[in-house]
Amino acid sequence: MDNLQSDIPVHDTREKTEVSAQLRSRREFLHAAAATGGAAILSAELVPETARASTDQVAQLVLSPATTAVTPFEVRVPEAALEDLKRRLANTRWPNKEPVADWSQGVPLAKARALIEYWRTRYDWRRVERSLNALPQFRTQLDGLGVHFIHVRSKHPNALPIIVTHGWPGSIIEFLQVISPLVDPTAHGGQPDQAFHVVIPSLPGFGFSDKPREPGWRLPRIAKVWGILMQRLGYTRYVAQGGDWGAGVTSWMAKQQLQGLAAIHLNLPILFPPPPAPPGGYTATEQAALAQLGKYASDGSAYAAIQGTRPQTLGYGLTDSPSGQAVWIYEKFKEWTDNRGNPEDALTLDAMLDDISLYWFTGTAASSARLYFESFQKDFGRMPLDIPVAVSIFKGDMFGPPKVWGERTYSKLFYWNEVPKGGHFAAFEQPELFVAELRKCFAQQRWPD
Repeated sequence: MDNLQSDIPVHDTREKTEVSAQLRSRREFLHAAAATGGAAILSAELVPETARASTDQVAQLVLSPATTAVTPFEVRVPEAALEDLKRRLANTRWPNKEPVADWSQGVPLAKARALIEYWRTRYDWRRVERSLNALPQFRTQLDGLGVHFIHVRSKHPNALPIIVTHGWPGSIIEFLQVISPLVDPTAHGGQPDQAFHVVIPSLPGFGFSDKPREPGWRLPRIAKVWGILMQRLGYTRYVAQGGDWGAGVTSWMAKQQLQGLAAIHLNLPILFPPPPAPPGGYTATEQAALAQLGKYASDGSAYAAIQGTRPQTLGYGLTDSPSGQAVWIYEKFKEWTDNRGNPEDALTLDAMLDDISLYWFTGTAASSARLYFESFQKDFGRMPLDIPVAVSIFKGDMFGPPKVWGERTYSKLFYWNEVPKGGHFAAFEQPELFVAELRKCFAQQRWPD
């Protein structure tokens, strides 16, 4: 089952009319909601592949071509790239100060200056680089594309394999604090029967995965190659987890009922009210969720419109200016985390800059944005699923759908919990709560009926 061409038709991303109709309904709903306010050396041996900078573009990394072999990988950002970053940050050309006293027009100038000054003078990329290189990292070719992933096996023999997928503007960085508790629960207050083998891939166009050079890398295609990855690693039965784009990939894995996939967990379920509206109208809980969707459509979705229509144009500015790349992501940390008005309430500057730096050093502003162009209007919508689904709603997230929408969408919804704190970047913000959710929800999935 490791042959992409013969076993899974990954190039055919056309989907059934039923799903397309649902997605069209979603776009119509959003419009209505807005209107109503509602180092690079490979050998034949398993020699680590290392990211390095090219001689003419020191600010970006060049990755060696991946093969179908699973090749160890290490991160080594050259010193020249770090120096180039500091020089660019020092030469930032700033806009004038905003004429408002809040974040309503975007990142305030004072906050942006403080972030960039910290990045330039105090931030230590080598720290996160050491953390990454302390983990088993690999690259392998899937459907012609080199995919980077972290793969940590548990010492516990009955550990449950899990593949965890990030979103935008997230990355593998989000999950660094949850890997050890998942893999080695007995060292973190858990029991041996709560152990996981953990696989965390970088989405195509993100991090140390290759940047697609052709259109067609939509969510259904990514979902299928994730299944191939798990087969290649020897897992015949596993579960999957995701939020944001990761929820989209994970949902498509479930929709396609990939071989070996036993259940999924979502921390941002892609749920909308199934038509038609109930005879008695929407409940107060549903109306609150509709209001969140309306606010997103009218005031919070411009980034998605730009990335979904002109990712290449946007990419020039963000790839050339680290300050531009930083504030483009920093704003989302403010808008989508569980905070009291500042992103630093939820995440440290170091944590945010770990993620931002990964985007900068890999030059993935445009390639990551292209996922919006490929899939946001086609594949990221309400999707009835017929395999076991678990959901955790972190109360500080940008959107909290009611359980009734999940019950109407997931025929085998077996777990639903509302977590009292944490936001969109659940594992990043609240690693202990995130781990607890996975332990609880997958407890009943460890032994098949």
